[in-house]
Amino acid sequence: MHGDLVRVVVLRRRRGKDVRLEGHVTDVLERRYVRLLGTVRRGRSGTYLAPQDDRVVYRVVLSDVGAAQDGDMVVTEITRYPEPHEDIEARVVSVLGPASDPSVEIEAILYSHDLPRAFPPPVERTASRVAQSVDCDALRLVAPDAADGLPPPATKRRPWHESLVRSERIDLRTLPLVTIDGETARDFDDAVAVLNGPQGGSRLLVAIADVAAYVPAGGDLDREARARGTSVYVPDRVIPMLPEALSQGICSLNPDVDRLVQAVLIDCSRTGTVLGAAFFPGLMRSRARLTYTEVREIVTDRAVATRQRYAPLVDDLERMVALGEQMARVRHRRGSIDLDLPEAEIVLDLRGKPEDIGRAERNAAHRMIESFMLAANEAVASFLTARRIAMPYRVHEPPEEEAVRDLARFLAGFGLTLGIDEGTIKPKTFQRVLARVAGRPEERLIHTILLRSMQQARYTPINTGHFGLAATCYAHFTSPIRRYPDLALHRIIAAEIAGDTTARDNATDDLAAICAESSERERTAMDAERAIVQLYKVRFMQDRIGETLDGHISGVAAFGFFVELDEYFVDGLVHIATLTDDRYELVDHQHLLRGRRRGTIYRLGDAVRVRVGSVSIERRQVDLVIA
Repeated sequence: MHGDLVRVVVLRRRRGKDVRLEGHVTDVLERRYVRLLGTVRRGRSGTYLAPQDDRVVYRVVLSDVGAAQDGDMVVTEITRYPEPHEDIEARVVSVLGPASDPSVEIEAILYSHDLPRAFPPPVERTASRVAQSVDCDALRLVAPDAADGLPPPATKRRPWHESLVRSERIDLRTLPLVTIDGETARDFDDAVAVLNGPQGGSRLLVAIADVAAYVPAGGDLDREARARGTSVYVPDRVIPMLPEALSQGICSLNPDVDRLVQAVLIDCSRTGTVLGAAFFPGLMRSRARLTYTEVREIVTDRAVATRQRYAPLVDDLERMVALGEQMARVRHRRGSIDLDLPEAEIVLDLRGKPEDIGRAERNAAHRMIESFMLAANEAVASFLTARRIAMPYRVHEPPEEEAVRDLARFLAGFGLTLGIDEGTIKPKTFQRVLARVAGRPEERLIHTILLRSMQQARYTPINTGHFGLAATCYAHFTSPIRRYPDLALHRIIAAEIAGDTTARDNATDDLAAICAESSERERTAMDAERAIVQLYKVRFMQDRIGETLDGHISGVAAFGFFVELDEYFVDGLVHIATLTDDRYELVDHQHLLRGRRRGTIYRLGDAVRVRVGSVSIERRQVDLVIA
């Protein structure tokens, strides 16, 4: 079965001059599947399971169905594995509900990706005992307006190992810190403010929820957070890494309440160049819970009503957006790659049914917060690296040689050359390509192909740099409520600031395992999120069968090509079997299908008109036909 560990005997088969190796399985050493997820189907000769994973190619006979009804989505336990020409036998251990129920389908996806939902009772009990307010009297606070308050600014470039640190918790409650997130966000990791800096520059203050103060290493909360690795966000819910008492309660930087934070104070020149940074624990009180839309209305649209509602913050927000743009220009000059690929935004009605699917907005507020978080993350990584402190790096290695060669061949079809400096690919190489295609019809296509050519970012205790950001070192620090590596990093920098070498050594003790686990859980969460979004897309298209729509080819394979619709942010498959005017073959390196007789070409990025032919919930696929 798929995923089994097997012993194979290798045989040589000669066909004329060619020698081909064949493998024959002699033993199954370890089974991947212990349980199967699927739908109960009752037939004349018995009851069977229709597995959700189409890689299960054997028939599954249910020996015990319990209370499951025909059409129910169930979890089964395999009681007998298949021999040659025999079935799998299994018994039902859990009934999720009717397979046609959208909420059950989502539960099935979460289950198939081994994502936990409810927290274990001991974890909930521990979370319930955490105080929901800060005991300010127990803190030894330093006032920021005193001589020994905020660390003094850097007036010129300061080496990272000489960064200023304060072990005392600084009172930041008088400073104009605000949170800026999406409309549906309920857990707030980060707050930002821009203060006057030296010689006409700025001081960027990034305050991040001090989750480590409430989640001690090795406790129930920590073990569960590490096992989950990340929060999972889907259109109708969030599966948090931490219980709500923390993720939406005492750790969340909610407005008008006192919260503990770890702060990064970054000094910038007039042009947005980072001069240096300071690191310290703090106590803050958010002035407002702003959304990206509100900030756009204030700064870009200059909407009178929104500017009046937030009148005390307008000047601060305009300064923030200006600084964010400056920092983005600095990153661009060093080679940072900005792949502006849209994401789906699914609008649900009151019954949880998708009523619209569009492209999520990315405005000036999104770009500003992105700049600020990148700056804080890089500052922490640079500080600890300069001090030779072990930490969980976020690395992004350069593309592999074969991927670069394939990319170069593809770009040549558009008259683009991929200049390679001294035999190596550099971020600025990609940046130059993006600049040349800006505003051209194939811009979105080139962005997509460049992204596919790159390696996936991951966590590791070994620093190999971040190719996409053109950064020599980088880490995740700004989201400890929803990412475990950030929480691990918080413990490390808190111990370093406090000068507690024992706590620092304990925090860095198991970094390799933490990085490997977190990378794996991140990939699993991304796969689940994509699967659930695809399910919503397919359900949305059920009512549109027969409609004719315009779109662009977004992917090409030997079995057909995928089309992304222009009106809805949905893609579907035009199967090669529906292209009856010719026999088409894949030209892989050019990302196109070509007809053998007529030479008709369907190429990645081409505009096409299609008809919605059918929709399959089980396969989560929209089938399209060229119109």
